[in-house]
Amino acid sequence: MPDSTTHAPFTYRRLTANDLPAAQRLSAAIGWPHRREDWGFSAHTGSGFVAETAGALVGTVVCWKFGADQATLGMLIVAPQHRGLGIGRTLLAYALDEIGKRDITLYATDAAQPMCDALGFEPCGALDQMQGAAFRPPLVALAANERLRPLGASDAVQLVELASRASGLDRSHVLPPLLDLADGIALDRDGELLGFSLFRRFGRGFLIGPVVAGASPDAVHAKALISHWLALNEGALVRIDVPHGQGLRTWLTGLGLAPTETVVRMRRIASAQTRSEPRRADGSLHQYAVIAQSLT
Repeated sequence: MPDSTTHAPFTYRRLTANDLPAAQRLSAAIGWPHRREDWGFSAHTGSGFVAETAGALVGTVVCWKFGADQATLGMLIVAPQHRGLGIGRTLLAYALDEIGKRDITLYATDAAQPMCDALGFEPCGALDQMQGAAFRPPLVALAANERLRPLGASDAVQLVELASRASGLDRSHVLPPLLDLADGIALDRDGELLGFSLFRRFGRGFLIGPVVAGASPDAVHAKALISHWLALNEGALVRIDVPHGQGLRTWLTGLGLAPTETVVRMRRIASAQTRSEPRRADGSLHQYAVIAQSLT
């Protein structure tokens, strides 16, 4: 797209680092907790577009490309006083043009779902945002040859591989900068890396995600990776976003993390020929918590 395009009275252009303070204020105005640093991570790893009028930023959207055939969308915001004027649809058009012929995944709120329906997105799951500050998780017992250990610099390549296989998205671009921002813990069995979880500052508190592990009885591996962070941060505001079907919502609720929002996972296939997500090396590897809703 050109540097800027005007559809009176609005101007559309690419998101730049100079827009981050205004973007953060816009998200805060609709109740989203994102800090300027959270916006900075989105801008650094994705491609964004903004809408302006009279010098004020009134809309945003960000997209992320994962390899040659996958992408995600998020951070679609329109200032309440300017809704219903086509801003959101125009921003999405710019993002879709940027993405090109890739399959696209996003999480849609109830308000955004009709527009996504009209653009050819179809529901394919859901996700619960869980949040709390009062928890004291019980010890999660692992097998005798399994342990949790801090991540090391030599783990980076394996982490990208595990995260890519679990999500079905190429994480080689987004995970390294995330590791610069987050603390991490690995699940290890006799020296073999089985899974991991990351913990970082986000919004008004902290966020756990992604959480990647293989299937295990009662999801014990995922629970161990999550409990580690909860035990270290009792009293802190912690959030975790968990896809439906992983069996963690009831367990997390029992620990004091309440569901605060449920969003619908939607997907649009780039071509008429239906394609599934890339085949994983291990079909039993799961993403029990996402990096962020926008990055899925």
